[in-house]
Amino acid sequence: MTTLDNTVKEANDGQEAHKKKRIPAEVSILLVLIGISIMFEILGWIFVGQSFLMNMSRLQIIILQVSVIGIIAIGVTMVIITGGIDLSSGSVVAMSAMIAATFAQSSSWPKVISPSLTDLPFFIPLMVGLAVGAAAGFVNGWLVTKTRIPPFIATLGMMVSARGVARWYTDGSPVSGFTNEFAMLGNALDRWMPVVIFIVVAIIFHVVMRYTRFGKFTYAIGANPQAARVSGINIDRHLIKVYAIAGLLVGLAAMVAIARIKTAQAGMGLMYELDAIAAAVIGGVSLSGGRGRIAGTVIGALILGVMLSGFTFLRIDAYYQDIIKGAIIVTAVIIDQQRQNKRKKTT
Repeated sequence: MTTLDNTVKEANDGQEAHKKKRIPAEVSILLVLIGISIMFEILGWIFVGQSFLMNMSRLQIIILQVSVIGIIAIGVTMVIITGGIDLSSGSVVAMSAMIAATFAQSSSWPKVISPSLTDLPFFIPLMVGLAVGAAAGFVNGWLVTKTRIPPFIATLGMMVSARGVARWYTDGSPVSGFTNEFAMLGNALDRWMPVVIFIVVAIIFHVVMRYTRFGKFTYAIGANPQAARVSGINIDRHLIKVYAIAGLLVGLAAMVAIARIKTAQAGMGLMYELDAIAAAVIGGVSLSGGRGRIAGTVIGALILGVMLSGFTFLRIDAYYQDIIKGAIIVTAVIIDQQRQNKRKKTT
């Protein structure tokens, strides 16, 4: 067995090592999702007198909201598995959305930002949004690998800068009046297009992370960077790829979001980065790096969406919702830390 194989094996640590003894982590997380859904159903009948689950419009809203955060969370998951973090997702959503939106306007709209860029085919603003997101991710990766500053600081700087660009680009003015072709990106298939895109993205990156060298390298770097370097992995180049792909997914999420709501604003995407990180952590991704699955993140995003919708359904004040959400994130991290300590004792 090569050094790389040993490193990858270490990266898959607990999940693979305990597979014969314990049920898969995704099953446990799925049971948590089912339990939370049943809890809100019971509380709904007790305090509101209504069913929480037997409401198709509510479930559709939950899934649509989860789709945008979920696409971002998939990229954030890969970054966290490498041992990094990305705090810039929300601001990059705003920057990508504002810039790409000016390429998506219809000439019939009375407040066109750039008259020479109207009525363009839908793939042009889509490509612009993806490129802006990928460029922001590339800069994050370059800062982390070439300047050796912590990912927290690098992406924090991008968070502030990207939000500034989003406000500067149109002087704070929202951008609306998209072509029907572009709007279909968020409203086709009877408004289920964002869900379809989310599922396709999740399947692609599940396969990539589980069955390709890219995925193996990502886990290996997060589990043991030194061993990964010795095994021949170009860590700097791979990390830049991971951050750039995460940025590209943020750009995709931004395009889906503005196509669905048919407007782009500099203030959009606030707290998206924390929701994406929360979805990943709740889904079992370790903030220590080297461990986690895309499937877990998808379920984690669903848990987050159900909880936020459930809080609103029960008419819990928004301030309390944030407090509870923060407590859940901290609890998930504590559980992960205890799991890590337990694993170290058993090895």
